[in-house]
Amino acid sequence: MLVAFSVAPAVSTAEDGSVSDAVAAAVRVVRESGLPNRTDSMFTTLEGEWDEVMAVVKQAVEAVAAVSPRVSLVLKADIRPGYTGQLTAKVERIEQALS
Repeated sequence: MLVAFSVAPAVSTAEDGSVSDAVAAAVRVVRESGLPNRTDSMFTTLEGEWDEVMAVVKQAVEAVAAVSPRVSLVLKADIRPGYTGQLTAKVERIEQALS
């Protein structure tokens, strides 16, 4: 399965309103998980089996909760049993269609 998610403090305590340190802590959890992943300006996407992916999402939320009393989580999943490597394969199919 692929899971695209965004997690951040629901309220920032930084003077400039930035949430980048808390988001970086969540992304660090994802990268240390060993699961295939990609981060862009809006979401982090990771690929794996249901239990392992959801465990990483939970740990990422906990990393943000460590610095904020309230956490916002947006999650979208593509559940397709029997398929792996879709983090890159889906994009490759689109690029192929465009050429």
